[in-house]
Amino acid sequence: MRQIPSASVDLVYIDPPFCSGGNYNVIWGDNNELRSFTDIWQGGLNGYLIWLNARLYEMRRILKPTGSIYVHCDWHASHYIKAEMDKIFGYDNFRNEIVWFYRRWSAAAKNFQRMHDVILFYSKGSAFVFTTQYVDASTTRSEMKRGYNTNTYVSQGVRKKQVIVEHRDTFDAAVARGEIDVSRFDRVVYREQAGVPAFDVFEIPVINPQARERIGYPTQKPEALLERIIKASSNEGDVVADFFIGGGTTAAVAQRLGRRFIACDQSRVAVSVTAERLKQAAQGRLNEAQYPDFTIEQWGIYEAARLAEAPPDEFRKFVLECYDARIPSDDEGIHGYKGARARIPVWVGQPALGATVTLEEVNGFAQAIARLPRYASDEALRDGIMLAWGFSPGALNAAEELRGRGAAEIAFVRLEQVRIDSPSFRRHVASQSTDRGDYSNFLTFIQPPDVDVAHRRLRPLRYAFDASGTKVYASGAQESNEPPKIINVQWDFNYDGRTFRAERRPWADRAALAAQRAFPRAGTYAVACKVQDDKGGEGMEIVKVEVE
Repeated sequence: MRQIPSASVDLVYIDPPFCSGGNYNVIWGDNNELRSFTDIWQGGLNGYLIWLNARLYEMRRILKPTGSIYVHCDWHASHYIKAEMDKIFGYDNFRNEIVWFYRRWSAAAKNFQRMHDVILFYSKGSAFVFTTQYVDASTTRSEMKRGYNTNTYVSQGVRKKQVIVEHRDTFDAAVARGEIDVSRFDRVVYREQAGVPAFDVFEIPVINPQARERIGYPTQKPEALLERIIKASSNEGDVVADFFIGGGTTAAVAQRLGRRFIACDQSRVAVSVTAERLKQAAQGRLNEAQYPDFTIEQWGIYEAARLAEAPPDEFRKFVLECYDARIPSDDEGIHGYKGARARIPVWVGQPALGATVTLEEVNGFAQAIARLPRYASDEALRDGIMLAWGFSPGALNAAEELRGRGAAEIAFVRLEQVRIDSPSFRRHVASQSTDRGDYSNFLTFIQPPDVDVAHRRLRPLRYAFDASGTKVYASGAQESNEPPKIINVQWDFNYDGRTFRAERRPWADRAALAAQRAFPRAGTYAVACKVQDDKGGEGMEIVKVEVE
């Protein structure tokens, strides 16, 4: 959110983790999710509110003056969250406490069955976007089915009869058939909208297990719920944001209703699942040659292999910016300076993952530091920092020797050697944040899985695919010895080389490395398999299959 300009978003809807227990919200098995939610619960309710408030303040900043925010919660903390939102958004800007009422399987208990969630609706100011939504009128089902409702009204003290037409076509057809005599009514009222203004109790069913929109996300919200909110508090072309996107419902509904959207999540798997949902939802509405217009950006998860392909100058610039160091103009042998006064020289190694810093490079950097002008305020020892993927034994020994000997001028150099994928490097990046949260857990340089797909013919047009040969890799400097695990596998059996469009798979099959496919006709197909692990790694392989 800190990367989003102020007053640029029209509507925020969030369904954050409820304050209901440590593992309740860990859905996809993504390691980032696990660490995130573990941090949230450490401080109990007070810690939860501090965690949420930091984000609510950012959401208020990015909202336009005419914008609104809806915060979805349940009985655990809704009243505490409302008190906090009164402070942040203003008591006078509280618009509704919406009750989402639903029915589900109930069980005997020593309390009334809990069958609702709470959605807190605030505007940023007194002038805000709101379009009245309508629901079925409070008439009998038979009256609604026939398309009209009869009642009376008072005119100049006289009570008269009227008919309120809910569905014009149905009513006109009934009149034409002689089923309704309009002459017995004093007035006919045609309603362009069917129903009455929506109440603050939304009676919307939970998602049916067989519903097409269900993707297997345990806390997935129904599209009808988001549709009512988005239609009410935004217009076509407006920007809708959801910073706990999960299964992607907000983005999917915003896309369908012609809104722009920002969808974020700690879990890379959630982002990937959302992207596939958006592409699949758009396929029925767009020409096959068109694709939904969105991009995916990753913050904090960097593929080391991709960085290794960058030109040295770009790689050094990226590393220096991450390390909060500035780039010098002309000091030979020094790539940057770190510190409030930019006093500590920094040197960055080569982008290649296999490249290690040599003894000669250590000595060359130390000599470059020794050539710098000295000032009376300088300490006897001058610091230097070397950043690289790895250090040779000779380089490590050379740095240790420089710290220890005192005969030559170079002895005044004290070098610190920091691996780019180490916890020490991550702490420097995280220190730039003013939030109380620890972002060092979410900065990772990962090795993507090496996907290996085999296939065989089962019978005409039907083939089996097996990606069990896929290898996953731990980062170079993991604190934990726990190996990465595959948590999501997606298949595109007709990959066009531009846009990966995964086939929908049952929830139980999400990490299945085997699949079968009956192709519609013989020919050459490009089959793509995308694999994600719980460390944030994502790899894909494309195989050509001659289908017979």
